[in-house]
Amino acid sequence: MKETSYLKRIAGVRVGLHWSALVIVVLVTVTLAAGRFPDAHPGRPAWVYWSLGLLAAVVFLASLLAHELAHAVVARRNGVQVDGITLWMLGGLARLRGEAPTPTAELRIAAVGPLTSAVVGVLFTGLALWLDALHASGLVVEAVAWLAAINIVLAVFNALPAAPLDGGRLLRAFLWHRTGDPVRATRGAAAAGRVLGWFMILSGFAALLFGGDLSGLWPALIGWFLITTATAEERQAQLRDVLDEMPVSRVMTRDPVTVPAMVSVDGILAEGPLGRYRHSTFPVLAPDGSAVGLVTVGLVNRVPVRARSTTLIGDVMRPLSDVATAGPDDLVVDLLPRLEESRDRRALVFGDGHLIGIVTLADISRALSWLTPANRPRT
Repeated sequence: MKETSYLKRIAGVRVGLHWSALVIVVLVTVTLAAGRFPDAHPGRPAWVYWSLGLLAAVVFLASLLAHELAHAVVARRNGVQVDGITLWMLGGLARLRGEAPTPTAELRIAAVGPLTSAVVGVLFTGLALWLDALHASGLVVEAVAWLAAINIVLAVFNALPAAPLDGGRLLRAFLWHRTGDPVRATRGAAAAGRVLGWFMILSGFAALLFGGDLSGLWPALIGWFLITTATAEERQAQLRDVLDEMPVSRVMTRDPVTVPAMVSVDGILAEGPLGRYRHSTFPVLAPDGSAVGLVTVGLVNRVPVRARSTTLIGDVMRPLSDVATAGPDDLVVDLLPRLEESRDRRALVFGDGHLIGIVTLADISRALSWLTPANRPRT
């Protein structure tokens, strides 16, 4: 899940927001302001319900962030790099680079999420009881009580033993410890995730069809997410098994053809690499020889014909901050998820601060075609 906007760094972890996270804010706000709050405490001005509903939604989003931050911090302490956290429609996602080195590390990373949500839920419960004892506004107590309940529900749901939930990772850690095979453990957790996903889809649509309850669409959506994500995790584990610690340097194209940033689009089309090679993507170099971005045929074609003589490649390129990058010793399986999420499905490879290669999904596919069991040499 690629972030739409960058928020800030918290505890050294990049935190971003996907536009779909607004769905959480809107859904929670409407549910509370138009339903729970006026039903429990009628007679208040509408703006009070909506203001408190919006505040509760934002605090809930912050509690989701706390859940994911806990994963990220513990992951780093166990030797797993963290690319960042993205908040989106179905909660939060901590993007970990690689897998835990041991079943014990996997258990720590997975367990801290539900534990954090449970602790937050208990703290909100205590706060609600304290406010009630002080005879604070019943509406405020209601909002705090809802935050307590939703965080406890979040903790329990995430603890279910099904991938990609935290409980699925706990199940994977257990199976990994028992069998010594992380791929087999991932298959078991993914199978459990698909079972739970189908159950949620069927129960959601049953509520919609037989009860006329539109809220059944929500568990159906979550069930679909569980199925697709669990399947993707299983595929990732199989790829890790096939690629078997293969470094990026084994699959990358070395010394890629580059284009200068300070040359016009017309100049590149007429006499430059775009006119002489069949490649569709080229790294872009600054005058000092450092790589500063990536340009594609698609980006060049967007430039109006009249403006091509005065438009520089540096003006239309994808800046380096928006391009996937890797080192020659990075593992292909760790790069693959970032490569699939990137806009151009390509990554630039840097060694000692200098551009040394480029990797595409096609490069990895070719490597896989040679490494699959059917193509491995028989001994």
